[in-house]
Amino acid sequence: MSARKQILLKRHRRQKRIALLLALVVLALIGILAAWWWVPILMLAGWVAHEAWFADHLFYSPSDDYNYAFAESSAIKGRIDAGYVRLEGELEAADTLILQVHINASWLGRWLDPYVLIGNDRQDFERGVNGRRYLNLSGQGELLAQGKLSLRGRFCRLDPLATLHAQCNPDYAEQRLMIIAPHADDAELAAFGLYSRAREVSILTLTQGEIEAEAYQAMGLDKATAAQLKGRLRAWDSLAVPLWGGVPQSQCMQLGYYCLQLPAMQAQPEQAFGSRESGEADIRSVRANNAMPLPGDADGVPNWRNLLADLVAALEHYRPEVVVTPHPQLDPHSDHVASTQALLEAIELSSWKPKTLLLYANHLHDNDRWPMGPAGFGIALPPAIEALPADGLWSPSLDAAQQLDKAMALAMQHDLKGRLPFKRRIRRWIQRALVGRRWPATGEDEFFRKAVRRHELFWVRTLGG
Repeated sequence: MSARKQILLKRHRRQKRIALLLALVVLALIGILAAWWWVPILMLAGWVAHEAWFADHLFYSPSDDYNYAFAESSAIKGRIDAGYVRLEGELEAADTLILQVHINASWLGRWLDPYVLIGNDRQDFERGVNGRRYLNLSGQGELLAQGKLSLRGRFCRLDPLATLHAQCNPDYAEQRLMIIAPHADDAELAAFGLYSRAREVSILTLTQGEIEAEAYQAMGLDKATAAQLKGRLRAWDSLAVPLWGGVPQSQCMQLGYYCLQLPAMQAQPEQAFGSRESGEADIRSVRANNAMPLPGDADGVPNWRNLLADLVAALEHYRPEVVVTPHPQLDPHSDHVASTQALLEAIELSSWKPKTLLLYANHLHDNDRWPMGPAGFGIALPPAIEALPADGLWSPSLDAAQQLDKAMALAMQHDLKGRLPFKRRIRRWIQRALVGRRWPATGEDEFFRKAVRRHELFWVRTLGG
């Protein structure tokens, strides 16, 4: 977890503690001044209200503007007129269409999730939203150019003035791709639709993902043995699941480093960092099925030096033109940040230089629900309260069959199979009943809602040299 997210979490928990203390004082006064039996009733009502309306991890104000700096050359002025988007200029060929609008929640939109209907799509926003947001119109360019793309707010109002940012990219699925996955399932979450139609793709999974193996301890295993089993299973997932998307095992590599140890490795490049939970310290334990030898196979030491050497060898073997990797500013997971930093170091050391990075975010600093709303709909741009580097965007579309295949790929991942804890199941029941939220039938894990969408979203960064 990044330092910024730790700060946001501490602030969020401090505010909750203060609110809880004030609530207890009020309850005590009610018990003294009114009747004691009001106290348990109000405590139950307060808990239900918290689960329904205040349990989201939203670490910014819904009235904050999102802060994206698009190139002026991409902007086309427009209006929302009689429920349709009318552009003032001509829309030329573009694959990624982002509409900048101001959204203001109605009073109902402070209690129910406000959303915008965009033709046959829907994109949700924060309850109480009142600021600049960015709708993803990718895949609906024909209707937009004809002035026939409808736009209607539900539990919110849209300012009539809008700006379209139109971007044109090559189809990166036609170029040689390499996907950097810090853990098994990251490649599927971010890019299953992309890699399942790619002409040539390789997938490198950097860690075993062996920690937090309590579900396997429930089978009677001790902590270390459970972590070892989880590491083996997720390493197998990283090699086997891509075949569902047409990627053979020969194009997948499991590097076998240990979960949440990449930042420590980076800080001390020659120091070995074994698993926090499995007791293992030899990365060769899960490399037996790799299709080619790697430099780290020589001694099996889990250190930064070996990781860089492995990445350099993979770059020079697969010779990717495009590398798909976590966004180091948007995605705060410490392994994700370190993975992209390792890739950039390896590119400097390698004789093979990719041309393009496609950056993805499977986690966010300040909104754990993004993409918001039900599965199957579009992906609006994520919160960017602090200014982001001015990257381009590419948002390819997935049809219904591709979305189903993506959901099944996630269902094969051992880490996404477990049942929700009882408290979360109660929270979902409350939110379904009071807020109208819905989750897909394909799986209970939150990623089945967040990742299976009509879009995938990548930030495009051109590499120099």
